[in-house]
Amino acid sequence: MSRLRYNRKQAVAALKSSCPQMARLIRTKGPFRLQVRKGSDLFTSLASSIAYQQLSGKAAATIYGRFEALFENNRPVASDAVNLSVQTLRSVGLSNNKALAILDLAEHACSGSLPSARTMAKLDDEAVVNSLCRVRGIGPWTVQMHLIFALGRPDVMPATDLGIQKGVQVTYQLPELPKPDVVLETTRHLAPYRSVASWYLWRAADSE
Repeated sequence: MSRLRYNRKQAVAALKSSCPQMARLIRTKGPFRLQVRKGSDLFTSLASSIAYQQLSGKAAATIYGRFEALFENNRPVASDAVNLSVQTLRSVGLSNNKALAILDLAEHACSGSLPSARTMAKLDDEAVVNSLCRVRGIGPWTVQMHLIFALGRPDVMPATDLGIQKGVQVTYQLPELPKPDVVLETTRHLAPYRSVASWYLWRAADSE
């Protein structure tokens, strides 16, 4: 069962009616197929986002697959991850900083200092970002990925993401790669469905 916090068809229809450029992009790229991470806990979701930081999807998927293989049934568990060494994590392709970030994340998860799923459900997006950015190596982008792909929040625009910036440049025919503040201003009118717009903007960047 989808954990999206919005109706797919309603969101796409709203974007098409509010923005001709987005309507054209949607027609080109087809149905909205964002996949929500099902059955993953907070540790697993954030560990995945850490692995994907500043890497192409294919390279990150390979490294994260090796990370998963360190665990029974390929299911990362914080209580097991906390006992791994930096060297072991680096051996699967993670950088030193990412290895340290995942270990710190595991320690937070084991100590109970991460917010529960019930607590996060009551928090707005900004509060979720603030609560999770206390963990080493986790910044707004990492939490935004969690908001979009794990919590299914509808209105997230990861303006610092290079793919999003490229997608905005292509979609709105900008002369140069936009900075984060320009991305936010250019896509402001796409609220309250900027997560859906983000998915399409990534597709636009992929076509370049």
